Amino acid sequence: MDEEYDVIVLGTGLKECILSGLLSVDRLKVLHMDRNDYYGGESASLNLNQLWEKFRGSSKPPPELGSSRDYNVDMVPKFMMANGALVRVLIHTDVTKYLYFKAVDGSYVYNKGKIHKVPATDIEALKSPLMGLFEKRRARKFFIYVQNYEDDDLKTHEGLDLTRATSKELFEKFGLDDNTIDFIGHALALHRDDRYLNEPALETLRKVKLYSESLARFQSGSPYIYPLYGLGELPQAFARLSAVYGGTYMLSKPDCILEFDEEGKVRGVTSEGETARAKKVVCDPSYVRNKVKKVGKVVRAICIMSHPIPNTNDSQSVQIILPQKQLGRKSDMYVFCCSYSHNVAPKGKYIAFVSTEAETDMPEAELEPGLSLLGPVEETFFDVYDRYEPVNDPSLDNVFISKASFCFCYLLDVLDNLTALFYLLIQVVVEPVRVMTQPHILKQLSKMYWLCTLALRLLDLSVDLSAASAAEE
Repeated sequence: MDEEYDVIVLGTGLKECILSGLLSVDRLKVLHMDRNDYYGGESASLNLNQLWEKFRGSSKPPPELGSSRDYNVDMVPKFMMANGALVRVLIHTDVTKYLYFKAVDGSYVYNKGKIHKVPATDIEALKSPLMGLFEKRRARKFFIYVQNYEDDDLKTHEGLDLTRATSKELFEKFGLDDNTIDFIGHALALHRDDRYLNEPALETLRKVKLYSESLARFQSGSPYIYPLYGLGELPQAFARLSAVYGGTYMLSKPDCILEFDEEGKVRGVTSEGETARAKKVVCDPSYVRNKVKKVGKVVRAICIMSHPIPNTNDSQSVQIILPQKQLGRKSDMYVFCCSYSHNVAPKGKYIAFVSTEAETDMPEAELEPGLSLLGPVEETFFDVYDRYEPVNDPSLDNVFISKASFCFCYLLDVLDNLTALFYLLIQVVVEPVRVMTQPHILKQLSKMYWLCTLALRLLDLSVDLSAASAAEE
């Protein structure tokens, strides 16, 4: 451990492991440490005994729940878009050889007390019970517009400049009513709140388009894929990638303390009396409490059941989004369910998660609308945790801190934060000239497409997506 490294990474969460893998592939000398004795950090997958120990202390799980080793319960379960940028990163880095994915069965939205399949194409819009006859026609025209839209073909824009027109103005052009706007914005574009309505519509259109393209990828009933054995496999896969390219991993390293020089720049990390030297440190917020601020609180319920969620066509895996307006809240609620079909529970068992951003002093009670959709539940575990964001300037102290994940069940927040961190790191660690001498790259950076734009220059992501096939039954 007492050596000089290019980068030290603290915590083995998904974002930290992806960065570690990418930096190792770029031939940097990386040391990766974690205070836990397992990989994954906040993205870990726990067996039943570990789950019981975390939430129930010394008691043991009842035998009727099955073998502990048959459970892989994700602490932060999140689906991936089948046609998304993260899938391209997985393929580009060849991490897919360590992972198997399977398509998710269903995607639903909560509306007026019931759950409905999310329509994502003009054909599905005509069949959806979410809309009346005339609204279906208007929605169909909107979906055709989205499917035909091309950035470089002005004819497909139909006179709209979506870099200036807001999402609200785009919806008004097609005469969509509030209920239709609600499920498009929250269940298709996956916005967490309604602020997007007053922002440029291009991002919303791209998100809806991505949803539709991902849905068509495997024709499974949803646009999502999910790793067999749970999301905890992803950090481990990138840890293997880093190790293949020379990265060093150390688990069970308690009290990792960052050391700084007289100028306030990090110079290494000390643990158990040894100091590893490095001029750059990447870490999650738990390692640097004095450099982060609390920005929110997430409340989550983990439920073990013996049946699929009712009214989801007996889906073995499913996501249900409860838009904020339907619940009279400021933020959406998310229901995620997976089962033995993804090897996360014994046969006949289902793991359901209900999560949202806490808005009151009684966070567990806020989950009732989502919990009421599940039917009978055998065991429930509640968890409330704070979300933190960095307040430091990495250009001054060379400490790059990831953000805690949001509550929603999609890896978009992970990708956004990963992209920002990667962008900073490649400027100060990898090779600044490659980016800073390309001003057109910097101009094209946008919240959703940073990684794809940068990757066109730094990584070759022009990969064949057929390499990421979903597992068969």
